[in-house]
Amino acid sequence: MFLTRGLAAVFCFLLIGCGDKGEIRDGASQATIDVKNPGPSVPGDWLIIHALSDPEQLNPLTSNDASASTINQNIFQSLLTRDPRSLELKPLIATARPTIAEDKLSYTFNIRRDVHFQDGRPLTGEDVLFSIKAIKCPLVNAPFLRVYFDSVVDAQLIDEYSIRFTIREPYFLNESVLGGIAVLPRHYYDPENLLKDVSIADLRKPVDELPAEVKKFADNFNKNFSRNPMGSGPYTFGSWKTGREIELIRDRDYWGNGKEGIDQPYLDRYKYRIINNPDAALVRLKSGSLDEMGLTPIQHVRGTDSQRFKSQFRKYEYFSPNYSYIGWNNDHPIFRDKQVRKAMTHFTNRKQMVKTILFGLGEVVEGPIYFFRPEYDKTLPSYAYDPAKAMKLLSEAGWRDSDGDGLLDKVIDGEKVPFRFEIKVNSGNPTRKSVALTLQDELRRYGIDAAVRELDWTIFLGDVKTRKFDAVILGWAMPVSEPDAYQVWHSSQSANNGSNHIAYKNARVDQILEQYRREFDEQKRIALYREFQQILSDEQPYTFLFVGKSVVAVQRRIHGVEVLPVGLNPIEWWVPRALQRYGDHVAAN
Repeated sequence: MFLTRGLAAVFCFLLIGCGDKGEIRDGASQATIDVKNPGPSVPGDWLIIHALSDPEQLNPLTSNDASASTINQNIFQSLLTRDPRSLELKPLIATARPTIAEDKLSYTFNIRRDVHFQDGRPLTGEDVLFSIKAIKCPLVNAPFLRVYFDSVVDAQLIDEYSIRFTIREPYFLNESVLGGIAVLPRHYYDPENLLKDVSIADLRKPVDELPAEVKKFADNFNKNFSRNPMGSGPYTFGSWKTGREIELIRDRDYWGNGKEGIDQPYLDRYKYRIINNPDAALVRLKSGSLDEMGLTPIQHVRGTDSQRFKSQFRKYEYFSPNYSYIGWNNDHPIFRDKQVRKAMTHFTNRKQMVKTILFGLGEVVEGPIYFFRPEYDKTLPSYAYDPAKAMKLLSEAGWRDSDGDGLLDKVIDGEKVPFRFEIKVNSGNPTRKSVALTLQDELRRYGIDAAVRELDWTIFLGDVKTRKFDAVILGWAMPVSEPDAYQVWHSSQSANNGSNHIAYKNARVDQILEQYRREFDEQKRIALYREFQQILSDEQPYTFLFVGKSVVAVQRRIHGVEVLPVGLNPIEWWVPRALQRYGDHVAAN
């Protein structure tokens, strides 16, 4: 929904934003504002945002769910960021982009001397060094992040405000990866300074050879910083009432206040109201207790088209830079056969799902690369809805109703196995549940028993990470610039809670992903990823579903809202004084 201002930002096609009629009349204040000339941006007021669920946690290194990222982007900062409009790398905590050695094996960053954390302590090279050590520590629960830093063999302070990274082998994304480290305050996350005398080389040793200090640090870091984040960003963590609300408060002493080229926060507070029922959330939105909400397709089409709603809210519609998929556990006795996985895709009427479940707000996709990227292979064959072809594939794979009970079966590893499995979805996501139920109904007609199980997000995510599922419906965000699919598709990432949750393994894919990282020629990278997509198309480890459009409703009193290449960017939003509802200014009136 929102732009990620750091380097985890993803690329999105700009679609539309609704226009204004020239004035806004707020129901609470009855103030009239000239929309075309609302005056200068001013601080004050709150933004009350709908969230479907609690994040898993708020440790920026050990969490990789989208809700946590949305919150953490306001608390933490990195050496570099991306311009929200041009998507070009630009300095943030660093004074400039790094000095890169000709052989691309070292990157030197100089750090601003005026940056401080939210407790007032200065940010120095020690904090950057600590942050990379924390990422590299094999006992820290961050396998999905650590994979991008595998080639970092050393990091040395040149002086208090300069740091040099040494790289084992070139990686074409090293500048953005190194520049994208969330810089953590060492004194807060490692108060005993346990990593002080530990080198990057030490952290590359086998786990059983690591010093006791490393084990003590990792245990503390993994357990004690999930709900109390602190960084150098414009918002401080306020509170977290589980199942109800997370609050961020604008840091009045933010180091970037008034600094040229630094995003200026205007809203005093962000309140993430957790409501796992979208219909209940819409009621809250219309009543005025929410300022922003992502609408479901049916809400967009049927629940928000009244003149009253339009007078209170603007709607912004744009392609989201992510894809939805059904992930088949490739270790499961049924789904380790690619013929079965192909059949399941042919059973999935994706075009009809886009039409009826998304109300046309999406496009069917055939692979994991965003379709506006040059790497996307437009020649991929489409797995059209074709139950007859699906049944032929299953028959060729040995599936039949051998006992006349109406359920397909097959002897696998010496035992007769019925074609029965479970699809897991997370609660609060009616789109995923509808996809699962639609597929369930379809499969039942052909002798396949698919149960649908809905779980709370945190429990669901735990099952996904530990591969306690037959099939799951999920989504992945796609990169803002050149993709790097290693994290999701390399076989090494199927272990230790890595992001290859379905345990997909293919030797040629591994080679491609490794070679791609070392290749600096864009056209050669494109060719490699075209081959990669062809292999996935043939093996169908996922049933790729669609790229959906986001539709976001925002209260009209809020100004500065703009659809950017990657979505919406609340850091730029503000409210005219006359329309402010919350905070010190309102209380004074």
